[in-house]
Amino acid sequence: MTRTHLPGILAMAAIVVASNILVQFLYGQWLTWGAFTYPFAFLVTDVMNRVYGQAPARRVVLTGFGVGLVCSLVGTQIMGEFGPLVTIRIAIGSGLAFLVAQSLDVAIFSALRQGKWWRAPLASTLIGSTVDTVIFFSIAFSGALSFIHLGTDVSWASETLPLLGIGPMAPLWVSLAVADWSVKLGLALIALVPFRMITARLLKNT
Repeated sequence: MTRTHLPGILAMAAIVVASNILVQFLYGQWLTWGAFTYPFAFLVTDVMNRVYGQAPARRVVLTGFGVGLVCSLVGTQIMGEFGPLVTIRIAIGSGLAFLVAQSLDVAIFSALRQGKWWRAPLASTLIGSTVDTVIFFSIAFSGALSFIHLGTDVSWASETLPLLGIGPMAPLWVSLAVADWSVKLGLALIALVPFRMITARLLKNT
């Protein structure tokens, strides 16, 4: 690791910590405030990949994964109104989703880095975000995966309701996943602006 990589590492750590805190606070009926901070982890990974290459980007991902594990371990020890703030299933789902999705982001970005400037960050973030959402919400809340930790009660997440309050009937956790995924897709488009500005500045100074 060099000093030039330190801002990316610190930014990733800050995003992961902030997201783990903000996920405890609801925003509307389907989201938490963490949904608006976590997607920027992909921005940090993509900036590192564009400016410094695949290896430094992977180191930033591993840093985020390590910080996330620490946050999850702390969360399992803090008791809320309905039990630990972070259940074993949430901890497993969060860690696995982050590692797989971010690693996939790095691989896709690297494969597309020679194309138009927006193609690699957009494709890698969209695909990575989708995989992240599927892995996390399935492991954390799907009744079909209750064997992961039989002591975790996720029956509330399986309550059947109209999708996002207006669509066909679906388990509550599916609505939560779709809402989270929609925010990630929107922020993936918005993040192209800071991605272009940050990478242009950093590449100019290297």
